[in-house]
Order: sequence, then C-alpha cells, then structure tokens
Amino acid sequence: MNQHPNRLWIVALALGWAFDFLFWQKPAGINFAIFATLCMAGGLYLLLSNGIRPASRSLWLAAPFAFFVVISFLRQESLTIFLAYSLTLFAMTVFVLNYLSGRWIEYSLGDYFKNAVTLVASMVAQPVSFGAEARKAQVEKGEVKKSLPIWPILRGLLFALPVVAIFASLLASADVVFNQQLDNFVELFKLEKLPEYIFRGIYISIGAYFIAGTILHAATKSKDEKLVGEDKPVIAPFLGFTEASIVLGSVFALFLAFVVIQFQYFFGGNANIHIDGYTFSEYARKGFGELVTVAFFTLLMLLSLSGITRRESEGQRRTFSGLGVGLVALVLVMLVSAYQRLVLYETAYGFSRLRTYTHVVLIWIGLLLIATIVLEILRRERAFALAAILAALGFAVSLSLLNVDAFIVKQNVQREVRGQTDYKDDFSPASRVEGETLDAAYFLDLSDDAVPALVDAYRTPSMPASVKEKVGAALACIRYERSLDKRDIPWQSFHFSRFQADQSLTQVKTSLDKFKVNKADYPVMVTTPSGAEFSCSLYYYD
Repeated sequence: MNQHPNRLWIVALALGWAFDFLFWQKPAGINFAIFATLCMAGGLYLLLSNGIRPASRSLWLAAPFAFFVVISFLRQESLTIFLAYSLTLFAMTVFVLNYLSGRWIEYSLGDYFKNAVTLVASMVAQPVSFGAEARKAQVEKGEVKKSLPIWPILRGLLFALPVVAIFASLLASADVVFNQQLDNFVELFKLEKLPEYIFRGIYISIGAYFIAGTILHAATKSKDEKLVGEDKPVIAPFLGFTEASIVLGSVFALFLAFVVIQFQYFFGGNANIHIDGYTFSEYARKGFGELVTVAFFTLLMLLSLSGITRRESEGQRRTFSGLGVGLVALVLVMLVSAYQRLVLYETAYGFSRLRTYTHVVLIWIGLLLIATIVLEILRRERAFALAAILAALGFAVSLSLLNVDAFIVKQNVQREVRGQTDYKDDFSPASRVEGETLDAAYFLDLSDDAVPALVDAYRTPSMPASVKEKVGAALACIRYERSLDKRDIPWQSFHFSRFQADQSLTQVKTSLDKFKVNKADYPVMVTTPSGAEFSCSLYYYD
C-alpha cells in the first residue's frame, strides 16, 4: 500500500461520501447493493494496484456476495431482506479476513472470533500506523512533502468572492433558469443546515477512517499463517470416555422412549391420537417449539462432548461415534414429528410467515445434524463452522428463491379453492368440517412481494367468484394504503419488488375501481361489487 499512499485516503473518502449520497434520508433499496459493490470494487482496486492479489479460494466468496446483493433489491419480505443484508456483509467480512490466505474453509468457530476481533482492532489502529509509516518512508527517500499554501488560497478566495457575486447577480438577471439554479445552490449554505453538514461530515470522515483500516487489514493481516487449535486443541480433552458414554447413553434411552411413544400414537395415524383436554389443532401446535429446541441443544451437546472427551482407543472412538449416530437418528425422527405437527397446523389454518420460516429451517437443521455426525466420524470436527455457514446460506437462499410472501398467497388461495378441512374438539376423522375461510386481511401484512401473486390469483379465469372477491378486496386495500404514501422515492431507493407491485396493480386498475373504499370509516372498509364488506385493518397471526 506504500506505493500509492494517497490513493487509500482518496478512495476511502469517496466511499464515505458515496454512503452519504446513497443513504442520507433515503429509504433502503438499490442503494445497499450499489454501496456494497463500490466497497468491494474500491478495495480491490487499491489492493491490486499495489500488487496485492487475493488467494483463489477467497474469490469463491464472490458467489454468495453477488447473490445476496441482488436479493437485497429483489425481495422485500422482512426476514429475507435481513438475511440478504447480513450475509452480504458476512461475505465481505470473510473476504477481508481471508484475502491473502483463502483459508476460510478451514476456519473453526474460534478462528472467526479471533479474526473478527483482530479486524476491529485494525480498523481502529491501522490507519494511524499506516500514516506514520508513509511519512517515515518519505523521509527515508529524501522526499520533502510540500504543504499547501493555505494563506494565499484564503486570500485568493476572499478577493474572488465579491467578483463572482457581482457576475452571478448579472447572469441571474439575464436568465430565469440560471437564477433558479443559483438560488438552489445558495440554499445549500443556509446557516440552519450547518449542524446537519457538520454531522454528515463527521460520520463521512469516521466511515472513511474505518474503511481505510479494513482495506489495510486485508493487505497486511489476512495471511492466516496459523489457525486456532490447528496444532493442538485450545482446550485439552479432560472428560473420561465412561462419563461421556453414560451421558450419551442416558439421553439416547430417553429419546428412544419418546420416539417409541410417537410411533405408537402419532405416526400410527390420526385415529390413534386420543389425548383428553386437547383439540387436534392444539396437539399439532403444542410441543413443536420444544422439539426444535431439543434438536438445537442436542447439537450443542454433541459438539461439546466431542471436544472435551478423551477417546484413547479406536474402540472408544467408534463407540462414541455410534452413540452420536444413534442420537442424531432419533433427533431426526423428532424433527419429522415436528414437521408433521406443522403440516397439520398449516392444513387447519393456512400458511403464515413464521410457519413458512419453520418449514424451511427444519430441513436445514436436519442436514446440519447429519453433517455434524459425519464430521465426527471422519474426525473433521473443525469443519463444523463451514457446515454451519453452508446451512445458514442454504436457509437464506431457500427463502430467497421461495419468495416467502408470494408463496403464502399462493398456498392460502389454493387452500381456499380446495376447501380444505379443519378439526373440531376431538381427533376422529368424522369431526372434520370445512376449513377456515381465506383471511384476506392477512395479505395486508405482507410486503410488495405478495402483490404480483395476488394479481395473478385475481386474474385467474377459473378462480371461484367468492375467492376472487376476497383477493380483489385485499388488492383494493393495498392500493389504497399505497396511495397514502406521498413520499418522493429517489432513484437510490429503487426496489424491484416495489416496481413489480406497481406494474401488477396497473394491470387490474379498471377492475379494482369497482371496489369502493370507504375512507370515512375506521377501520377503513372495502365494499365489493356484490355488496360485501372487508376490513383493511392489518391482522397478524403466527
């Protein structure tokens, strides 16, 4: 970096200014993707121009970075967008930590923690030390740094201001357009805006400082010559094999008893379920969270015991791995049970965001459990961090590709069309009654991602009139709510999901005009062409 020391500060300040330009008083949109891309491009430019090239395996992180950057302005569903932002920043951080070494695939959890702390320290200390080293290098080379002629510059500005003011007033009188632009320019320098400019200047400078420290860390501190616990474990195994086997064996016996009961009255069919005091839907919902919690703590227990248990012979290692395999197999059966409970609940009450998240995460928890025990058998426990990252990436990619809010609309509309069934207060098949009707108000709690799916359902020729009317009422409410937003959305906040929703609503404008929005009512009500009324108030359920 010493070849072009001034470039570092120019690029860092440019990125700080870009953040202000893209985000100051502007809603999130494509600005996040642009800024993240500029940061990567600016950092790579500085590093490559100084002959500092990345390790080939570090470049693999470009794939998740690019994917989640795009998702950040394609989707608006809350968890999907949160994961897109988080994993974009995560990919950028890991790229900085591994720029020279590319050993992120070999990282343990300890390596991530240690290097994250080192990165924070570099962001604070590296710019200062870099400036001192740059000045020292100039002195050693005999380069005398010329200072700016500050006082002559100030005197020149003082003489120029009245001259420029006179000519500007004459030109403003000669042209109306120039006069308006001049007024807008002068508006920027009003004294009441001075605190705002000072605040923005401060955070731009601080941001530039930290950006410079991050780039310097990638250039000098990302070699990873030695990983945590690579030569010897951080904590030497201290627990005896007998004690660990008793713990695993006891938990295995407990889980086995639970699974046997599950097979007896749950997997055997709905007719075998007879629990006094519970409706079928209560049974389907009850215990679901506990089963997922059991899976999570089983994973922690296996990782902890694997790290602290002494296994002094091949037989002990095989026994420990065998107990782990059996335990994971039983937990997977529990996850299947939890999945079935969730399906029953969705069948009775339809899909929501939380139920959709849980549907997807159960699959990835199961895969992570399988990966954990495989790594234990192969004695590659360090790779658990990579397995956990891949599971998290898989979960986030699944939600992104699924398009959660559009999925909920499609599933709930289809459920209404099929006339699925619900259960009364007992568990017999004869107790089935017509399922709950479509709750169109819930669609109002979804993001713009849901609007194209709602429009597609509304325009489906075979859609029953009663369902079409409910979907139309939801769209009328959504259109009304959007009409209340008078914000002028700048280009920095462009979002493809919002654009697609606008285009979709335009396609059914004429048809939606037949739905009358009663603005004077509270809550706001929509009257359909048939005379039915629907509330535009939001309704949330899990």
